Amino acid sequence: MEAVVGLVVMLLAVSHGVETKCDVRQKDGAQCYGALGGTVVLQLMDRVPERFTIYKNTIKILTWKKNEISQNINEVKYSFTSNDGTFRINNLIRSDTDEYTLKIHNSNGVLLEEQTLQLSIQAPVSSVRLVSECLSQGEMRMSCSSEGGDSPQYSWTLDGRTLTEDKLLSGNHETDSITLRQDVSGDLTCSVKNHISHLQKYQSISTCGFIFINCTESDETRITQWVFAANNKLCVEQTTTPTAPDTTVDPSLICGVQTAVAALLFIGIAAYFAWRKKKSQRAEGSAMPQEREYPETSV
Repeated sequence: MEAVVGLVVMLLAVSHGVETKCDVRQKDGAQCYGALGGTVVLQLMDRVPERFTIYKNTIKILTWKKNEISQNINEVKYSFTSNDGTFRINNLIRSDTDEYTLKIHNSNGVLLEEQTLQLSIQAPVSSVRLVSECLSQGEMRMSCSSEGGDSPQYSWTLDGRTLTEDKLLSGNHETDSITLRQDVSGDLTCSVKNHISHLQKYQSISTCGFIFINCTESDETRITQWVFAANNKLCVEQTTTPTAPDTTVDPSLICGVQTAVAALLFIGIAAYFAWRKKKSQRAEGSAMPQEREYPETSV
């Protein structure tokens, strides 16, 4: 099996300085995700109220009052931008995964609105590995594994289209291991993603060298099975190439024939000239005057 392997990386958020965004306006109980080591930007509001407080679980981390931040437990970690109503959490670590609550009050401190969100911090998928194995009946087992990513999700495509059930003997297009049918070939891609990253790896696959036999042997045995082509001895027709007749001519025979032809030709020419000569002599003889003899008479 020949294979061409390629790697396509599409990271949505993987390192320091990379931001993920989450819009939680009017969405109580929203789920947001941030990249480990990166920054998450939470869109909390369109219009900044007179007074609000943000909690991490039960810990008060930032308070806004009289058009300014009146309390911030960690100015490097947390910041609020009043122009667009966004709250930023920088240098994300695992412990930043928690429930966050926004409480909005009026100028008298009366609670007007309360909104919560769940923030989860994930590490991105860092690498993907594809392993192929030809099985005993020509099937191909493909295994896809990943490193570094939290809660990875898998999917498969063949030649850019979702892998369908008719191409599979086991597994489905959302599992990390599948078994392909014997006749499947093309560009197979395994995609691994979580909420902050997406990684793909593809492999050009061909069949494992098996062919499908569907025939009847000389003893009337019906055979329908996949066999390895190089070792196949089933239903192989025994054909004998006919031997061409020997058309080689003995050189001595050719020489004898040539001699006989030359002799016959010589005899023919000689006979022709003899005939011509004889004919010519006859013609000359008939052209000479003949003398008559008269008997003597006495007086």
